[in-house]
Amino acid sequence: MLLSARTARRAVAGAVGTGAIAGAMLFGAMPTAAAQDGPPNCTAADLAGVASGVSAATSAYLFSHPDVNWFFTSLEGQPRDQIRDDVQRYLDANPQVKAELTGIRQPLVDIKNRCGDTNGDGIADS
Repeated sequence: MLLSARTARRAVAGAVGTGAIAGAMLFGAMPTAAAQDGPPNCTAADLAGVASGVSAATSAYLFSHPDVNWFFTSLEGQPRDQIRDDVQRYLDANPQVKAELTGIRQPLVDIKNRCGDTNGDGIADS
């Protein structure tokens, strides 16, 4: 069975996030600070552009690293807590993969930090 896009995003986000699993890696909520008086370059369009770049880079990475792609694909159907534990064990055993995925996700982390993360969980409030 192929891994659903939602499950894949959860697994990869869990791999490189700070506890923000369910889609925060690719399509996080827009911060309230993105109002007209907020920081520059914090619009929905800015976030969508960064998210699409992170999504494309993640896809390219997974296609070019079939073993990593297979690992995340194999998580289909597992409970969220088990996925989180399996991902942590995998990344602990593969620090280079963790570093590369963290680097890919960094632009999304940066825009969320710059534009507002009011609750401290790595996901900007909407």
